[in-house]
Amino acid sequence: MKPSERAADQYSQTTARLTARMAIHAYGTNPQSWFSWLSTRVPSTGEVLEVGAGTGELWRQVDHSTARLTLVDSSPAMCARLREIPGAQVEQCDAAKLPFADASFDAVIANHMLYHVDDPAAVIREFARVLRPGGRLAVALNGRGHFAELCALGPAIGQPGLTLTGTREDVTVQSAPALIAEHFTEVTVESFPGDLSVPAAGPVLDYLLSIPADPVTPDQEAAARALIEARIAAEGAFRIRKSTGLITGRHPC
Repeated sequence: MKPSERAADQYSQTTARLTARMAIHAYGTNPQSWFSWLSTRVPSTGEVLEVGAGTGELWRQVDHSTARLTLVDSSPAMCARLREIPGAQVEQCDAAKLPFADASFDAVIANHMLYHVDDPAAVIREFARVLRPGGRLAVALNGRGHFAELCALGPAIGQPGLTLTGTREDVTVQSAPALIAEHFTEVTVESFPGDLSVPAAGPVLDYLLSIPADPVTPDQEAAARALIEARIAAEGAFRIRKSTGLITGRHPC
């Protein structure tokens, strides 16, 4: 299954899976949340476009009163949620075929979406096309080893489909800067500090079971719970390594 097909399977008809996955980040070891950290690093004034905006959680937590905000996503379910964001223009479209004129925006944001597209290079070219000279790009991505402990649970219970496979593993915070540098200058990378420390099995299971796969049997779910609870008993929490960062660049003048 192509990354875009996998994303459509997960997200086109529901926001529940994304919501379940976002919930686990409440157990971060960094007292500053991802969105709080991001708020000081992404552009939020002028003509701002977010591509693959999901449920719009960024703009529920970040002040955008000085921005003319345009939010796009390929999912009808996500676009329905995005229309709840006050003042935002919402478009359902393909990230590789943005329905906007050249040089339309002062900033483009892509928050954890680039690994869901089939041709990341084409999407980055599209970001460059719709940005004005001097405009800013902000791309958030995961890195190698991200959520390794969660990814190991599916195969351990005989459910290899219960992993984060289906996204492009070659598009990471380590590899994407080179792609972005083909069209942007002043490319920088900053890592978000912190991991997850989850004190109960429930949130880990909710995340795991949000991943589309073959039906999970009661025995497999019980096995996953036992593995998680054993780790919590031994270490005080189910600890999950995160590797997340923000890549920024500027459109050449």
